[in-house]
Amino acid sequence: MNQNWHATLIRHLLLLITVCLIGGLVSGYYGWSLATGLALYLGWTLKQLLRLHDWLRNHQPDEAPPDGYGLWGEVFDSIYHLQRRDQRVRGRLQAVIDRVQESTAALRDAVIMLDSDGNLEWWNRAAETLLGFKTPQDGGQPVTNLVRHPRFKEYFEAENYAEPLEIPSPINDRLRVQLHITRYGNNEHLMLVRDVTRIHQLEQMRKDFVANVSHELRTPLTVITGYLETLLDNVDDVNPRWARALQQMTQQGSRMQTLLNDLLLLAKLEATDYPSDNQPVAVDALLTAIKQDAQALSGPRNQKITLEAVPGLRLKGSESELRSAFSNLVFNAVKYTQDEGTIRIRWWGDEHGAHLSVQDSGVGIDAKHLPRLTERFYRVDSSRASNTGGTGLGLAIVKHVLMRHRGKLEISSVPGHGSTFTCHFGPAQLANGKA
Repeated sequence: MNQNWHATLIRHLLLLITVCLIGGLVSGYYGWSLATGLALYLGWTLKQLLRLHDWLRNHQPDEAPPDGYGLWGEVFDSIYHLQRRDQRVRGRLQAVIDRVQESTAALRDAVIMLDSDGNLEWWNRAAETLLGFKTPQDGGQPVTNLVRHPRFKEYFEAENYAEPLEIPSPINDRLRVQLHITRYGNNEHLMLVRDVTRIHQLEQMRKDFVANVSHELRTPLTVITGYLETLLDNVDDVNPRWARALQQMTQQGSRMQTLLNDLLLLAKLEATDYPSDNQPVAVDALLTAIKQDAQALSGPRNQKITLEAVPGLRLKGSESELRSAFSNLVFNAVKYTQDEGTIRIRWWGDEHGAHLSVQDSGVGIDAKHLPRLTERFYRVDSSRASNTGGTGLGLAIVKHVLMRHRGKLEISSVPGHGSTFTCHFGPAQLANGKA
């Protein structure tokens, strides 16, 4: 095409010069004839440029460029072909977009696109059903203005989307939705929302069943263990051969009571999102008491337990729940650390908040077990757990207490070199006044 343009331009110029020379030969004014011809050609060229400029400014989407001949005809034809090709490409892209929108509209899960500031850009029909979004008036609105649950606001502003969030639907409290946010592009957000009402109901039934059964078993178990203790105290008067059996039954009864107490505590922790007694807690004094209890638990094993706690650094929350979580971590370190081992407890703060770490020199835990340690009844070694009398619920309790106090648990361990359990609390969880 470029070669055709060059040839056409050269032909036109040669023709113009020839005509000007002929005119100069006839008139005797070669210079004036050449200037006049070039001026006419320049005027014609400017006219074609003005036609092109006017078409570019005012043409309709499917309007063809103006007709022309010669070099400008080539230009207009090239523009026309580019226009047709662009229309075909746009048509294919629009077909893809329409198909994507049709497929996402058919999803039962909501798909919401947010800009980098969290404002709504696009959503499918399921978002209107699950979250109550309205088209088109909600476009450009911050998502936190439409989903007003406090946990969602915390979740969105924390920008930690590794785990999904489950909350009631903004339009129906009986409807439970699970939200998962993924970042893409220029820090934009893609939010997926699914209806988990059925799963939530099944989970609630399981929790209620466990709580009710645990509660109902406490009374008969208390009666049984009471009679066992009475029989054990008078075993010599009854039959000395029953002493071993009564001791084992009493031991297992005590273990069952501990298990029921842990199950009831878990049920209580799962019932609400926040502690009811949200008060400043003096963690340094709390850890001092836990250390003394741990030293008594260690007994003659000669373990070295140290405590480093920043005084005056307090948390907002429930002292009883924090005591339960922190003591579980410390007592586990005592149970699973060898005789004459070391256990180091630290409580400190920095610009990221407050932190508690419990480090031991025990046998350590293999990396494959770490992701599942906070699951209920999960045991790294069932024989070791039964020897230490654990229920398998301690770390599950720790996890739920930290969730209620807006904290998280970090576990690191190297087999043969001990383990470190660290609780992290954000700056918002710190108490500002005297306890």
